[in-house]
Amino acid sequence: MLETCLLVMTSCPDDATARTIAHDVVDAKLAACAQISAPMTSVYRWQGKVCQESEVSLSFKCHKSLYSQLADKIIALHPYDVPELIATEIVQGSPAYLDWIKETTQL
Repeated sequence: MLETCLLVMTSCPDDATARTIAHDVVDAKLAACAQISAPMTSVYRWQGKVCQESEVSLSFKCHKSLYSQLADKIIALHPYDVPELIATEIVQGSPAYLDWIKETTQL
């Protein structure tokens, strides 16, 4: 049986921040890969105001057992006071791809 893998998502203020976090996380073998999206517009409520900012979406594939370490690393590197940090289980996937996640992380 394959171990549970996660898709972990965050957003960053710019491409440079996303690249720094992505490289540090993958280099530390906390995730098999990171994907950085094109800029997007985020509308959110912060400190009583509705804000609108350009952000970059950043996602990782990792094993569930590495989530705490991955989250700690993202929080330590992230410039936001409260960074988005959402993880969902990958319930279906190519066995070869899920094996690759396991082979390229700390497991």
